[in-house]
Amino acid sequence: ARMGRTRVELFYDVISPYSWLGFEVLCRYQHIWNIDLRFRPAFLGGIMQQTGNKPPAMLPKRAEYMLKDIKRMAKYYQVPVHMSGGDFQRILATSTLPAMRFVTAIDMTNPQYLEPLSREFWMRFWSQHEDISQPENILAVAQQAGLSAELSQKALEMTSSPTVKDRLKETTAEAIKYGAFGMPAVVAHYDGKPHLFFGSDRLELLGSVIGESTL
Repeated sequence: ARMGRTRVELFYDVISPYSWLGFEVLCRYQHIWNIDLRFRPAFLGGIMQQTGNKPPAMLPKRAEYMLKDIKRMAKYYQVPVHMSGGDFQRILATSTLPAMRFVTAIDMTNPQYLEPLSREFWMRFWSQHEDISQPENILAVAQQAGLSAELSQKALEMTSSPTVKDRLKETTAEAIKYGAFGMPAVVAHYDGKPHLFFGSDRLELLGSVIGESTL
């Protein structure tokens, strides 16, 4: 980190549309704000389970609101999230454990691909409405993100290793330690302490806390 930069960690999972919104907005702000942005791939399923949280779609009124909210935010931030009522079933039926282990493996070996790779997972799941849980789909995402076949294959093999599994568990546990109960969880290390912000609609507030102005 360069002198005096505020370290900002983004804990995310590619199943979460709000994580995508938060990710893109922070990617834009990292060039304007004096921050050192760190992407922290974690497992949303683990966070929900360990904190007793429930998916928003479990509450019909909340699900109804979420559809409108995502649509408005996607338009406002110019992020191609396309969400419909059927997506709630798709989310519940999809495990992102393989995808998040793959993202973790890339983070550990070739972190320069972390940003484009994560974005491609969201694109595939939330723009193209395609599967991201099968090995062939994961490899297709990696190829789209510019990874070589060799690199992707190696990362895919690593997903079953204790090293990668443990790293994903540790990152997830770290998010919970900071107080996360869902995603995205953004942690700004400022004034000697961590400040947790939940969701993609708290980024102006984050800016204000760390002394940065928003667009």
